Amino acid sequence: MKREIYIAEGKSLYDVLSKPELDKKDIVYLLSLNDETEISQLFRKADSVRKEFCGDDVHLRGIIEFSNYCEQDCIYCGLRKSNKHLERYRMSIDEIIETARKIFSAGIKTVVLQSGEDFYYCKEDITRIIKSIKDNCDVAITLSLGERSFEEYNEWKSAEADRYLLKHETANEKLYSALHSHQKLEERLAHLKYLKSIGFQAGSGNIIGLPGQTIEDIADDILLCEEIDCDMCSFSPFIPSPETPMKNIPPADLNLTLKTMAVARIVLKNVHIPATTALSTLTPEGRKLGLNVGANVIMPNFTPDEYKDKYRIYANKKTYDPIEYVSELRQMIHSMGRKVGEDKGHSFKK
Repeated sequence: MKREIYIAEGKSLYDVLSKPELDKKDIVYLLSLNDETEISQLFRKADSVRKEFCGDDVHLRGIIEFSNYCEQDCIYCGLRKSNKHLERYRMSIDEIIETARKIFSAGIKTVVLQSGEDFYYCKEDITRIIKSIKDNCDVAITLSLGERSFEEYNEWKSAEADRYLLKHETANEKLYSALHSHQKLEERLAHLKYLKSIGFQAGSGNIIGLPGQTIEDIADDILLCEEIDCDMCSFSPFIPSPETPMKNIPPADLNLTLKTMAVARIVLKNVHIPATTALSTLTPEGRKLGLNVGANVIMPNFTPDEYKDKYRIYANKKTYDPIEYVSELRQMIHSMGRKVGEDKGHSFKK
């Protein structure tokens, strides 16, 4: 909805931001803002909503990218099965568990186990990893393993995994099919709804800046997260990967990414929203900017050095020593008048 239409209706930005609930027309209007003063108002509103519903804690989640093998062939992703130039790796179960201990020793209360869709790790392997981490570390566990069977989800929930992250990437069914040659949006949504139904704290989200994506599509992404009742939502910018069919697509616009995060915070209120690694790839100040527009989660990468550079979903991914980086994050968070969360940062909806 163009700004002029709101003016014709006698409405202002203040009127829209004052509404208790936003509809799609409102969301499109906010995402379309171009005036710097109005965008600043949007960001301030998002930050106030974050403070009201989530407080000042910034929750740190330590990621272990334990395998870059993937059965899928998504055309934007550097891990795609057709990428024959990528040196593949798999961490051993013992390596994964030891890395989780390092995350816990760094004072971080959530371990994120992430990989491509790699069925080399069977149901029992993942169960063993979950139970061993839980036995040795007082942490929450988030799984991000792609689409697996409902039986596996049940097993891993019984093993006391807490969360599952499965981004829907785009709510536009036609665009989703163009990006994923072997997957369907309706199947992805069925998995997300099942994960919620068995008690997982479920995370989803989109990719901003996909070719052919419209502002209306991004609005639908936010509304879909509301419909699913997600506990965490990630709104991350597209970054091209050189070994994919989308290598020549320009990266997402930083301002649109930040506006999406801000509007999502206002609409979704009490979900966890991360300032993503991809945001820091767009700009070195990415994570700080994200925290200023509604984000309340940062996920430092603890993948061992010998593997870290091989988990190339997109180009120019930032790498760092995780212990030093966590120290820098703590200083940054405190400098912003925020504090590092000391608990496991479970869903605000529990």
